Amino acid sequence: MVEEPNPWWFEAFPRPETILQEVREDQMLVVVAYDITDEKRLRRVADICKQYGTRVQYSIFECHLDEEELTELWLRLLEEIDESEDRLVAYRLDARCARETLTAGIMEGSSRAICYLV
Repeated sequence: MVEEPNPWWFEAFPRPETILQEVREDQMLVVVAYDITDEKRLRRVADICKQYGTRVQYSIFECHLDEEELTELWLRLLEEIDESEDRLVAYRLDARCARETLTAGIMEGSSRAICYLV
């Protein structure tokens, strides 16, 4: 017999409310993915991506960027990778495609969570 979770836990610690990130009219959803062979380069690439978007998988970020921001991000990333060993890709998604994105499980996506401190 499977025991039901104790309801007091869910009352004391409700799931955080998710608020969708504000997206400006001039922005697009950009999915950045990478496969970096060197650990130092990997950290530098991840740190740069964190400045522009939200990590949704280990090596995948969702970024809401305008053209200028995307160019800036791409040029910064190109400075860090070794093009003979690493792989870097950025997919631009229009508003319709972004709205139709499917997610499952504990995926946060490009949203912000309000946390409760106890």
